[in-house]
Amino acid sequence: MIIKILGTGCAKCKSLEANARQAVSEMGIAAEVVKVQEMQDIMTYGVMRTPALVVDEKVVVYGKVPTVEEIKGFLK
Repeated sequence: MIIKILGTGCAKCKSLEANARQAVSEMGIAAEVVKVQEMQDIMTYGVMRTPALVVDEKVVVYGKVPTVEEIKGFLK
């Protein structure tokens, strides 16, 4: 599983990354968490508001920071 954090490095982006890593850790799943910070790359996902969470190339949430529990739901 590949989880991508789309964002330019703002505080919300960092919070989303931390929550995603915590969710992966708590679930004990094998996943790679990747940061995508270049606007050109972010725009290829059709995301106009960051941060965004992409799971296996599917945008599951954008424009807000989901909780660890919400992220776990996306990963199931």
